[in-house]
This record gives sequence, C-alpha cells and structure tokens, in this order.
Amino acid sequence: MKKPHLLLIALFILALSACSSAKPDISGDWKLVSYGNAANPTPALPTVDSSLQFNNGQMSGNVGCNGFGGEYKLNGDQITFSGIMSTLMFCEETSAQEQGVLSVLSDNAALQIQVNGGSLTITSTDGDSVVNLARK
Repeated sequence: MKKPHLLLIALFILALSACSSAKPDISGDWKLVSYGNAANPTPALPTVDSSLQFNNGQMSGNVGCNGFGGEYKLNGDQITFSGIMSTLMFCEETSAQEQGVLSVLSDNAALQIQVNGGSLTITSTDGDSVVNLARK
C-alpha cells in the first residue's frame, strides 16, 4: 500500500521539476511597446515599426532605422544574446530608442525574461532597464 503512494509522490516531484525548467515560448514576432528605465519605461515611437523576431535560436529586428540580428539561448527564465550585429545608419529621430533597446540586448549576460500572456519583458542584469514587447 505504501509503494503506490511513494510512486505518486515521486512522479509529482518529477513533474514539478520539469515545469520549473521549462523554457517560455518566445518564438515569433514581437512589437516594441516600451524600453528604458524599469520604473518608468519610455513608450516606443508610434510612427516606427519596431519589432523583434525570435526563431530557433536566431533573433532579428528593427527598433528604429537600423536592422540587427544575432543569436539567443534560453535557459529557464533567462535569455542570453550573442553575436548581435547591426547596420550603422544614423537616424536622429530614432537613435535614443535604438540605443535603449540594443544596450539591454547586447549585455551578453543572462538576462531575466518574463512572458505573461501576449507580453514579453526582458530585464537588464542590474534590473534597471527593460525592453517590453507585445506579441504581434
């Protein structure tokens, strides 16, 4: 009688550990909502189609006038970006937005991510800066 209970407990613990290491689904297209100071993020420019795409370890996007891309790796609720390359045009209207977003993504360290329904938040390693996205 005790063995079935132990087996159920063991299966329950195994299921919980599998859920805790599950990677959130960030694949697809995301629209930039806001960026910058975590306590008071700056809204994305409404006249600029700012978006990021995640697909099987590859990331690309445009948050102003420059396109960029690189690789990403998920580990639970953390993401690490590497090899990010960008075109180098200067556009005064969008430069603050580009710098704000790319400074978080190019941290090359494990960044905290949170997926909540149709929203994705990427937080800098120091917790001071965020990139907020909405699923397209």
